[in-house]
Amino acid sequence: MRARFDPPEPRRVPPGEYQVWDQALALLNRDLAVTLPQLEPLRLLALPSHDADEPESVYIAMADGEWHGNCLDPNSQDSLATALASVADAAQETVMELSWQVWPLCPEHGLGMHPMEDAQERLFWWCAGERLRRGPAHVHAAVGALDAVSAPLSL
Repeated sequence: MRARFDPPEPRRVPPGEYQVWDQALALLNRDLAVTLPQLEPLRLLALPSHDADEPESVYIAMADGEWHGNCLDPNSQDSLATALASVADAAQETVMELSWQVWPLCPEHGLGMHPMEDAQERLFWWCAGERLRRGPAHVHAAVGALDAVSAPLSL
């Protein structure tokens, strides 16, 4: 029996319940497998709302169910592009906070990369490069394609 003010119990989201987020997470997990192969794939975790009229909150969690940061934007399920942006932000926050390391790292500069959307709503991992030395920032790879990278793309 739960007390009235006990926090709600999170639940593992089964595959297919949130199909667009599942697709986005599969792309992110490809990048995770290439860059941090010691980590198991990330997963979706849902936390019921305290208010029965509100939808549950969905988070990106480590394989053991731990998560950190904000929930996924419920409106980000409209397209794969918006879902990928929301999932990338949440995954990056969870991985970095719980593993205590920057992720993903630019192999050229050793700096953390950030998700960035282009004019066609494609999401890329972006590196600030050597901006402090007036070097160029660059797009390193599409999110989900770190395994196929040979050289960074110039901005």
